[in-house]
Amino acid sequence: MSQAPQVKIPATYMRGGTSKGVFFRLEDLPKRAQTPGPARDNLLLRVIGSPDPYGKQTDGMGGATSSTSKTVILCKSTQPDHDVDYLFGQVSIDKPFVDWSGNCGNLTAAVGAFAISSGYVDEERIPDNGIVTVRIWQANIRKTIIAKVPVTNGEVQETGDFELDGVTFPAAEVQVEFMDPADGEGSMFPTGNLVDDLEVPGVGTLKATMINAGIPTVFINADAVGYNGTELQDAINGNPETLAMFETIRAYGAVKMGLIQNIEEAAARQHTPKVAFVAPPANYSASSGKAITTNDIDLLVRALSMGKLHHAMMGTAAVAIATAAAIPGTLVNLAAGGGDRTSVTFGHPSGTLQVGAEAKEVNGQWTATKAIMSRSARVLMEGWVRIPGDSF
Repeated sequence: MSQAPQVKIPATYMRGGTSKGVFFRLEDLPKRAQTPGPARDNLLLRVIGSPDPYGKQTDGMGGATSSTSKTVILCKSTQPDHDVDYLFGQVSIDKPFVDWSGNCGNLTAAVGAFAISSGYVDEERIPDNGIVTVRIWQANIRKTIIAKVPVTNGEVQETGDFELDGVTFPAAEVQVEFMDPADGEGSMFPTGNLVDDLEVPGVGTLKATMINAGIPTVFINADAVGYNGTELQDAINGNPETLAMFETIRAYGAVKMGLIQNIEEAAARQHTPKVAFVAPPANYSASSGKAITTNDIDLLVRALSMGKLHHAMMGTAAVAIATAAAIPGTLVNLAAGGGDRTSVTFGHPSGTLQVGAEAKEVNGQWTATKAIMSRSARVLMEGWVRIPGDSF
């Protein structure tokens, strides 16, 4: 019996923030995968190594975590005054689907660098030495993101002394600005409330702040579900009952936010919304052993992604944290001590992160103009990925 040979597809493996993903130029994909649909999804699943019932993604580029099961497709922007269109696909580890419902804020830092290196940014805008402002159109959520990428001798500068908790080695700093970060159309608070009573069968009625900023996120208080906000991954991910509880909270939050019609639909929408729990500052040891004290942070935040507690913090969830913290009365703002805030430093499992946001109330509706954070990015490998020609 004849077997289909492998096909080679140009690709770049990059780290952005605390995530890693396989980056493709749209024009480099096989013709049938250049448009949305089953062929594209199947191609990306095979590249990453999903679905994998063993949960390891051994036969692909994925790293068996939500942070490393990611794909990016880029092309010259179709939007006025933008350089590059950025489409993000979150690949399920154990199920055969790619979730296109949201953005990856961490990988955004790598998009700017990739756009410059791939020729998507006009040469006259790239100095020999300085900062290039890359104008990104985030195609999943139809929002503008600005990445400020350092350049040395006309090339993207990747090395530097900027340290990001959750990333082992220092690198060059990339400032990322999420413009008008409310995710999707309609109100930033889809229920109309800064805090809601969220009824979750089997769990109880929880106070919740549900916000569309960066990525739809359901925030609850840590003590309402028996935690203190200093937990590391093993305390959550090693307990199937706890993970099931958070998934139930996420599903009912998704219905309340109008993202799905019934909780059964949540299983096919793993990437959004996120669920996170917050608490006032407390001392703890980060996963690296680094001591975090109450003097270092304004609040504690732990967030789950694709059903597991994240090892650090998703970039889009950090935007949600920054925005909610800037609005007096949200659970995030209250955990940070309340009042008017333009920035906060929060503690996560790998350490701390400072984020900022500008928000204002207009005619009774809260809006955010932008959220800002610093990340770093680096090319890990470039060349081709290979997958069986009959897999897509």
